[in-house]
Amino acid sequence: MALRYCGIDVFNFVNMTLCVLILAVGCMDYMRTKIKTAFHIGVAFGLFAVAHVISIFGIQGNFAATIMLIKVFAYLIVLFTLWEMRSKG
Repeated sequence: MALRYCGIDVFNFVNMTLCVLILAVGCMDYMRTKIKTAFHIGVAFGLFAVAHVISIFGIQGNFAATIMLIKVFAYLIVLFTLWEMRSKG
């Protein structure tokens, strides 16, 4: 059972909001430091935000495969970034 407020799934809305904040912080940190790690993590969470937006609008059934691909791509970005950090470390 989903927690809903004014017809919006609160869980997806909170997750989407946090993902957008992480994207913003990652972009701001990249602009300040030019270190790509924060940017890559921000982009990955931006993709998660897109998946949450699709769910918020209630059309996830029509885009189930697309949501899966978006999330897989986001996880691969995080994995790539962590691997890159490990290689430099």
